[in-house]
Amino acid sequence: MTDGIDLNADYEAAGFKRSLEPGERPALLVIDFVNAYLDRTSPLYAGVEDALRSTVRVLDAARGSDIPVVYTKVVYTPGGVDGGIFYRKIPVLKVFDAGSPLGELPDVLAPGPDEIVIYKQYASAFFGTSLASTLTALGVDTVVIVGVSTSGCVRASAVDAMQYGFIPVVVADAVGDRDPRPHDANLFDLQAKYAEVVSEDDAIKYLWSVRTNH
Repeated sequence: MTDGIDLNADYEAAGFKRSLEPGERPALLVIDFVNAYLDRTSPLYAGVEDALRSTVRVLDAARGSDIPVVYTKVVYTPGGVDGGIFYRKIPVLKVFDAGSPLGELPDVLAPGPDEIVIYKQYASAFFGTSLASTLTALGVDTVVIVGVSTSGCVRASAVDAMQYGFIPVVVADAVGDRDPRPHDANLFDLQAKYAEVVSEDDAIKYLWSVRTNH
């Protein structure tokens, strides 16, 4: 609160925080949930094991509902020449140079044979990739987003999903960050302006309802 004004009330009075209705043809987008954020020896270790467990449960529901699943991974040419200013700004991104085990998905998130892996160099899963075209070709209208980090690649991907015409649904329990403060602030801002932020339970109910509708 600032000067006695409730934050939620302030945003709602200004016309923010309205709800988006998810569509009937979702895809699950698993953003960068790789070993770099899970290995305690990694400089990017983020303590997001709870979010990983939630992601696995959401993934199981997506597979059970026969909706498309898309994973993203950051991969650079060794030395980061294709990482541009982003790589210069955050030198620790070298952990994603091609061949690094830190850039690989953990076994619990191993893609199935009919699931898609998108390789990217920047924050958004849409920037410089075929993701938007792939989702459009699949007839997708809603993107359920899980992964890391909330303040970085999750946020950028959710904003771009909205800008490409897909309804972004961010699963609060299944996204994570290295600190709860940017995590909470970005979830608040995403709900206020760009996306629908939901619990794991609500995401799973939605995914199962889509299966029932079909």
